[in-house]
Amino acid sequence: MPLVYNSSGYETTETLELLDGIIDIYMPDFKFWQPESASLYADAPDYPERARIALKEMHRQVGDLRLEPSGLARRGLLIRHLVMPGGRRETEEILRFIASAISRDSYANLMDQYHPCGRAADFPPLDGPLTVEDYRQGLEIAMQAEITRLDKREFPDLLQRLYHLH
Repeated sequence: MPLVYNSSGYETTETLELLDGIIDIYMPDFKFWQPESASLYADAPDYPERARIALKEMHRQVGDLRLEPSGLARRGLLIRHLVMPGGRRETEEILRFIASAISRDSYANLMDQYHPCGRAADFPPLDGPLTVEDYRQGLEIAMQAEITRLDKREFPDLLQRLYHLH
């Protein structure tokens, strides 16, 4: 049974070095590219730099995600990115970083489940829901960056929403 480490991507290299050889699958988020966004939304201006370093270290340890023929993941890195309203530029930078600094064979989960809640009303454009166009742009950016190992489970939901909008 693989040991999965689900994280925010905000780990130090020292912490990750302690996990080297123990963790089979790293499953980090990559939330923000700009320090200003990370500061405003998460009070963590150093998040982007720490996440970039952490993802590189995670990939060094376990490599690209490897799946069995049954689809079960055994070892590797699965990077999650929540596509957010008005976040096209950050999504673009994050996906280009993954393709160029990690691996074009990275397994990416572009998440479409953003929903405004809590204090989201204080932070336009996060005060509204994610649109189908926002998510479609994220998928297009991934394809342009040549990241083709996308979590396909979201495509039926996207297609269903697109169908119902027309």
